[in-house]
Amino acid sequence: MGVVHHTVYPVWFEMGRTELLRSTGRTYRDMEDAGLLLAVVKLEVTYKQPARYDDVVQLRTTLARVGAVKVEHTYEVWRGEDLLVTGATTLACIGRDGRAQAMPTGFLGE
Repeated sequence: MGVVHHTVYPVWFEMGRTELLRSTGRTYRDMEDAGLLLAVVKLEVTYKQPARYDDVVQLRTTLARVGAVKVEHTYEVWRGEDLLVTGATTLACIGRDGRAQAMPTGFLGE
């Protein structure tokens, strides 16, 4: 069909989160080494226009809110001046045992 498959956008969102964390001087590996994992508990995607193969797109990732246990991000995918996709995720901070645990203050650069 010549368009980017709808399942690609959540992967791009994860890449955006990873790079946003890296921009604070931390990495997801740092979190894992500290015994913290972030599990996606909510994902929203709104498709406005399709990205097409070979389009150059820009992903904008924003840290929207950090709570005691959850963190929320928003996303925009642009092709030039055209907004193609918006999205949002909520991630829960969990330990290796799968149980919710408090997000360390300042860990995400908030």
